Amino acid sequence: MIVVCGEVLIDLVPDDATGERWTAIPGGSPANAAVAVARLGVRSALLARLSGDTFGQRLRRHLEGNDVDLSLAVAADEQSSLAIAFLGETGAASYRFDIEGTADWQWSTDELPTTLPDDVQAVMAGSLALALQPGGRVLEGFLASSRHGHTIFVDPNVRPTVSDDLDEVRTAVDRWCLVADVLKASSDDVDVLYPGTDPEVAAKRWQGLGPSVVIVTLGAAGALAVTASGTHRLPAPPTVVVDTVAAGDTFSAGFLASLHEAGALGGRLDELDDATLTSALRYGLRAAAITCSRAGANPPWRSEMQ
Repeated sequence: MIVVCGEVLIDLVPDDATGERWTAIPGGSPANAAVAVARLGVRSALLARLSGDTFGQRLRRHLEGNDVDLSLAVAADEQSSLAIAFLGETGAASYRFDIEGTADWQWSTDELPTTLPDDVQAVMAGSLALALQPGGRVLEGFLASSRHGHTIFVDPNVRPTVSDDLDEVRTAVDRWCLVADVLKASSDDVDVLYPGTDPEVAAKRWQGLGPSVVIVTLGAAGALAVTASGTHRLPAPPTVVVDTVAAGDTFSAGFLASLHEAGALGGRLDELDDATLTSALRYGLRAAAITCSRAGANPPWRSEMQ
């Protein structure tokens, strides 16, 4: 099983270019990743704070309908978080967030499990849940305490519209490198944190702080991964892009699902061989390409990956 920690929120997405009608869609980067893991045939659980409001009930139905285990989820009194999505001409999404005092960020230590089920092999976290306080530091402590027997995967998914203190974000990402076995970022993350820096240079810097694998996704150019053995680059498979919503989340899910199938999860990845790494990168890119070929957060099922 793969446990994903983080937010589950409602995306308000425009129905058309006029912006006169909007649709409420279940979302949140970690929730999207948990759904993608489950659709790819690997058991997934979401460690999240789920509101009991109308949106929260819809989110719960969505997750359960996609076979995401919610036994670790916490019933929260606060309202659900909202992300208002804006789609550019190329289909790329940007967001404005309504998250003040909402359910996802209010973690306390006693809400988190002291031990994880025996069948958990990896823990994935990131996005806003790690970045926003008061819950972010609580989740950091949980990741640190979960390292024994579990592979830790962190996706910063930097949101400059939420935190404009980039020095603080840079410091946080460096700190997350101390607990992560895999750090996955996007070229957009690199551009925000280190403008003008080559993604490979940023990846090598992060890898030197602790992770066995640092991945930077490059959009249409594919992805690169830096390990102790060097830099590995793979192109993206050709696809017609409808939008990029949940593409990065799906890549992460595909990468972890492939490592799960290879029996590589469950601890440090220092001995991960290049063939297994390359296969996982290719699987993640294929899954992301399928997601980009259709509207919204709609990751592929395992049967579509053949």
